[in-house]
Amino acid sequence: MLHVENMTHEDFEFAVSIANTMNWDMAEEDFEFMLELEPQGCFILFEDSERIGIVTTISFGKIGWLGNLIVSEDHRGKGAGALLAKHAINHLQNEKVETIGLYSYIDKMPFYQKLGFKEDSNFLVLRGKGHFSRHTSHERQARKSETQKIVDFDSRCLGFSRAKLLKPLLLNSSNFGYVAADNVELEGYTIAKVYDETAQIGPVVCAEGRVEVAINLVSAIIDRLEGFQISACVPEGQKTLLDMLIQQGCHEDFRVARMFLGEPLDDGCVFAAESLDRG
Repeated sequence: MLHVENMTHEDFEFAVSIANTMNWDMAEEDFEFMLELEPQGCFILFEDSERIGIVTTISFGKIGWLGNLIVSEDHRGKGAGALLAKHAINHLQNEKVETIGLYSYIDKMPFYQKLGFKEDSNFLVLRGKGHFSRHTSHERQARKSETQKIVDFDSRCLGFSRAKLLKPLLLNSSNFGYVAADNVELEGYTIAKVYDETAQIGPVVCAEGRVEVAINLVSAIIDRLEGFQISACVPEGQKTLLDMLIQQGCHEDFRVARMFLGEPLDDGCVFAAESLDRG
């Protein structure tokens, strides 16, 4: 019999194993972080006593995100994935979330459309290698004392607070945060999450239309990540930034569709996503 339970630390080994059948390159630390962010929002699907699927969620007030949805290959096409997704959706709606977002592989969009999600826009996942390019501008590494200022800037740009996500990312000494600022006001920021010799660039958030700020931030952080294998998830519409990344040696790995259940976000200030898991 299929049933869903809250994820615990004892489930991490299974979660990593099934996630990496999709080449997601996840580690137990990833699920530990998700569980810290949303203790009651990560789930395991069982058939009787056998673990067969996972999904994670995160809520930011009226906005929520669904990620890492996967069931074992033997149980696909039998309603298991839909049951798990509906459980996650119900959890977020019980948390008063009004809009739920996710990133879908293009070929999986019909599955989510049956659940009521609608396509919003496409994002490109790019990969490359950090290298020093003698970038010179006024972008600089963020100070720990600026954490709240960055969180407030992000909230003004998006219209909701991601404090519970951004604060641990910015305060993690393994990560790199960069800001663009004039003498008084913050103009944009980016964070690179660092894992051994790989790094994921994102979020990149600037005032809407300030692509030159985004380009300078990304260039500065690529310089800092010299030698790292890097990735970023960039809106298809941000062509100038995408062209710059390609000129820097990055290549398109795959595309995803951002989809929403509920009113879509108006977030023209987003130049790169935080992650496929959390929006």
